[in-house]
Amino acid sequence: MQKVYDELTNQFRKNGGIISKQQYTNIVERHTTLFEDSYTIFFLLQASGYPIIEYENGYKLETYFTPYQEQKFCIIDIETNGSKPNNSQVIEIGAVMVQNGEIINSFETFVQCAFIPEFITKITGIEQSDLINAPSRKKALMMLREFMKDSIFVAHNVSFDYSFLSASFNRFGLGDIGNPRFCTINLAKRTFKSEKYGLAYLNESLGIDTATHHRAYSDALSAFFVMKKSLKTLPKYIITSDDLIQFSISSKKERGKKNNLL
Repeated sequence: MQKVYDELTNQFRKNGGIISKQQYTNIVERHTTLFEDSYTIFFLLQASGYPIIEYENGYKLETYFTPYQEQKFCIIDIETNGSKPNNSQVIEIGAVMVQNGEIINSFETFVQCAFIPEFITKITGIEQSDLINAPSRKKALMMLREFMKDSIFVAHNVSFDYSFLSASFNRFGLGDIGNPRFCTINLAKRTFKSEKYGLAYLNESLGIDTATHHRAYSDALSAFFVMKKSLKTLPKYIITSDDLIQFSISSKKERGKKNNLL
């Protein structure tokens, strides 16, 4: 499904956030073989968190039109018992839901796990006994999906959290994550200068006072404060959520061109 998300998003951006039913059907049929009914795929896209809605004779990408201030951002951090999802798993999830610059909801859970290496306990402080009564992996992931809905997925080093969680979702038959995503490291690099952009360094240099580094909820909260600082110095041409996503991965040359147009 990831190819469907990516091609749909590219097509939406080329067409001002709106595509026809025929354009949508063409993309879906190129990348899916399990379902003949493209309308079924539409519901699967929505269920996965992809922000697509019906619009007159076609479809709209909501993030293309939603002002970034009004957008819901789900800032997530995970702790795992290893670095690769094919032979390790999530042991803790923490997330904050943000809108209009404020936290409007939060999510935090341990996850059942049969084994935690000693070095992981040293890094995180999480011990085997902490996970005894925790939700199962599938239950925890289902809880997270319900919490995220169609918000934008945000993390500090988003490629790790997003890919690890997406692989975990697929392992339990929950499908890919369809939520749009961006990285607070990338956003920070484009909005303020720092010697380093790792979360531990930014916590200290920005005076971010959260409980414990390398714990999921604390790190999600830290990423929120980094994002909040970045949003204070955005260029004026960033209006919508999609503008913000594009800006977070833009080159210096691209940013220069847009600033010159103001």
